Parts: sequence; structure tokens; C-alpha cells
Amino acid sequence: MTGKNFTRLHISQERGVARITIDNPPVNVLDVPLMGEIRRYLLSVRDDPSVRVIVFQSADPEFFIAHVDMKLIDEPHAFNEVARDAPEGLNPFQAFGELLREQPQVTIVKLAGFARGGGAEFVAAADMVFAAEGRAWLAQCEALMGITPGGGATQYLSSRMPRGRVLEVVLGADLFDAATAERYGWINRVLPETELNGFVDDLANNIAALPEGVIAAAKKALPPEDLRDGFLREHDAWVELFQRPAAASLIRGGLEIGAQTKDGERRLEDLLRGLQI
Repeated sequence: MTGKNFTRLHISQERGVARITIDNPPVNVLDVPLMGEIRRYLLSVRDDPSVRVIVFQSADPEFFIAHVDMKLIDEPHAFNEVARDAPEGLNPFQAFGELLREQPQVTIVKLAGFARGGGAEFVAAADMVFAAEGRAWLAQCEALMGITPGGGATQYLSSRMPRGRVLEVVLGADLFDAATAERYGWINRVLPETELNGFVDDLANNIAALPEGVIAAAKKALPPEDLRDGFLREHDAWVELFQRPAAASLIRGGLEIGAQTKDGERRLEDLLRGLQI
């Protein structure tokens, strides 16, 4: 599929490798249109044998995917269409992550910039993640908005980290640099920024060049873990908190003082903590 049908994704394809560049200014917020375009692309190539590896990157070196659009707090019906297509037992955000996690192609995130909240969940749902040293950061900052993650983070991270580290990520709600994220098991590897593109390109091309059937066999031999019970617990915890007045107050307050602007997003944790004083 060419990129002519997309406004927030730039798509190119060569030798079995599709490169998806996310471009949703000003900070690549994960809003309904961006989710819709990523979802539409993944579904369109699901059975396409010419696409064997999908690499996600950002047009903005500062922001991979900022987080879910905080303005949705005042648009309760924005996800109605997405919700109708979500598998039973999954909310729209969990369904979005699971679509990526269950994609038959190999999915690789080339991480530079900030990935928080739903952006970090997208990263965790991918098959592999390689990050730029000193230029990539991850955070599950939902606790600072009075909620817990609701798009898969509690389950994805629990398969990669001990319980104590997941609680540190979720309740500490701080930024993790790429080196720490690698040590915790959140990402595959951190690389010098000058080496990141070449490494990911070589890996993607090598995987795409494997004999027919090898990718499918490997992904079948390592099937996605069944997380449905955990997703239900996660969703219930998230919804219960989201319905409390504190969540709406903190989210709207964050928007009023600069969330989802470039300057505010560079210091989002401090900005949100300031609302709780």
C-alpha cells in the first residue's frame, strides 16, 4: 500500500521492508486519526506477502508518540467506531496494542524522542525496539493524571520485567532513558544515534531476505502470550480511576498549562506533578 491514502503516516517499501514514519504535529499525539491510520495500514498488509518487516519511526526527532490525546477527556464518543471493532474483552487502546503485537510481519520500533503513556504501550507491543542513546525516553505517566495505564502496559511490561520494576514504572511515573530501559528489559538495545539507522536497516533487510516461511515459523513457535484476564483487570482498574473527578481535573489542568505543546511535553512529568501540590 502506498502512502497516498494517509496524511499522518509516510510509507515506503523496499525489498520486503515497509518503513512507516509517524508525522502528527506538533508532538505526535496518539489521537483518533493517527490510531485509525496505523490500524488501517496494519490490517491492509496483514496478508500481503510482499511485506515481511515493518519499521516504525518518527518524523520528529524529539517525539516518537507523545501519548494518547488528552483532549479526548471532553470527547467521550470519539472512540465509538474503534470500540465497535475491538475484540470482545478489550478496550480500544488494548485492541490497538494487540493488533500490533499479533501482526504476522516482524514489527520493529526505531525509537528516538519521547514515548509516554499510549506511545510507550505501542513501543512495548512491537516485536523489537532499538533506541538512540541519549535521545530516547519512555514513561508510563498515567498515575500523574490520576489513572493507571489502560492500553496494555501492565501486561506487556509484566512479561519483560519483575513485578517491582513494573510498579516502579507505573507508580514512579518518571522518564526512563534508553540505557535504563534496556537494562530493565523494556527495549532490545540502545545504540549510538549515529549507528541506529544502519543497525535497524541491516536487521530489517536481513530478516526480510530470509527464506519463505521462516518468519511465520518463528512467530508461530513464539506465540503471543494470552493476556486476556490481565487486560480485563487492567481495564477495570483504569475505568474505575478514570471515572473519579481527580482524573478529569488533572488531565484538563495539564492541557491548560502546556501539555501537548512541544515545551510542555519536554517537561511533562514536572508539569503534571506541579498540579498535585
